[in-house]
Amino acid sequence: MDFELSEDQRAFADTARQFAEGQLAPHAAHWDAEGIFPREAIAKAGELGFCGLYAPESAGGLQLPRLDATLVFEELAAVDPSTTAFITIHNMATWMLGTWAQDAVRAEWGEQLTSGQKLASYCLTEPGSGSDAASIKTRAELVGHEYVINGSKAFISGAGSTDVLVLMARTGDAGAGGISAFAVPAQLPGIHYGKKEEKMGWNSQPTRTISFDNVRLPANHLLGREGEGFKIAMKGLDGGRINIATCSVGAAQGALGHAQRYMQERKQFGKAIASFQALQFKLADMATDLVAARQMVRLAAAKLDAGAPDASTYCAMAKRFATDAGFNVINDALQLHGGYGYIREYPLERLLRDARVHQILEGTNEIMRVIIGRRMLDGDAPDAIR
Repeated sequence: MDFELSEDQRAFADTARQFAEGQLAPHAAHWDAEGIFPREAIAKAGELGFCGLYAPESAGGLQLPRLDATLVFEELAAVDPSTTAFITIHNMATWMLGTWAQDAVRAEWGEQLTSGQKLASYCLTEPGSGSDAASIKTRAELVGHEYVINGSKAFISGAGSTDVLVLMARTGDAGAGGISAFAVPAQLPGIHYGKKEEKMGWNSQPTRTISFDNVRLPANHLLGREGEGFKIAMKGLDGGRINIATCSVGAAQGALGHAQRYMQERKQFGKAIASFQALQFKLADMATDLVAARQMVRLAAAKLDAGAPDASTYCAMAKRFATDAGFNVINDALQLHGGYGYIREYPLERLLRDARVHQILEGTNEIMRVIIGRRMLDGDAPDAIR
């Protein structure tokens, strides 16, 4: 087992770090404070391939392993978790469209999305179905050569500012088997967007509800086949859980770096606080937890890349552990800054606010425990975790 990164992987990470320092770091606080969605910066990320990292080459993507994608997302999130998280969501939606769209739809949207010139939102959650995703009620009825869509979605990242919606809607009976996936142009007649939600964090990306009122969509915008939508959604969420876990690792790495520098600079009782053993111990625990989270995320990514039968379990474990550990590292870094960590002159409070939601989305950490526990107790998989 080789834990060292290849030369190409290091090059990807270095490029991402330079982009983050040059294009995100100078503006992240302003985007957060003013609620600005930085489409221009995201388009520049697209020029480097960061908007189609694992999308298929047939759609203009780089088709990289998920492990390689984590290297890019971690570097970006160390500076701006909010914008990075949207880029990861866009990557997931773009991968879905690139993988399951019919040729004409892939030709129309693929390269526009992988280049970052057009952006995508992922639409699964509804006002009445969060953790219970199989209970969605938004419906798509086939009428002639069109689907007619009615219903609503909630907590949709980028809603109102993106160009295409990867939508899960019910085409059949109740349950997971009645759900299908669609690529929906975001400005079709009958699509209405709610107010921009005021949030604790993730302020550089808008979050809105979406309602669909007799929206007519050409039938060739179906992704895959009817009834495959829930399977597509769950495959997307495996990668999405790795992505959001990586954003927590990146944010924690950024916070840890700030804490290291601050401890060397801040003096109390006539010496730098880095000389206090209690604070050294705290820093050591933070670094250890961060490395453990990073390795768990990379293990889950490797499992997913290999198509391992237990990949979903490892994705759930990585998401649960890394988002909890990452938040705790950021919180400890803020504590090491004392009162300065609480004011906006320093980035700690923004990193903390942005990372908090990672424990909720892509399946709450409580749901991650359900997934892991059921796998552990599955009669067909007594040795699921070894």
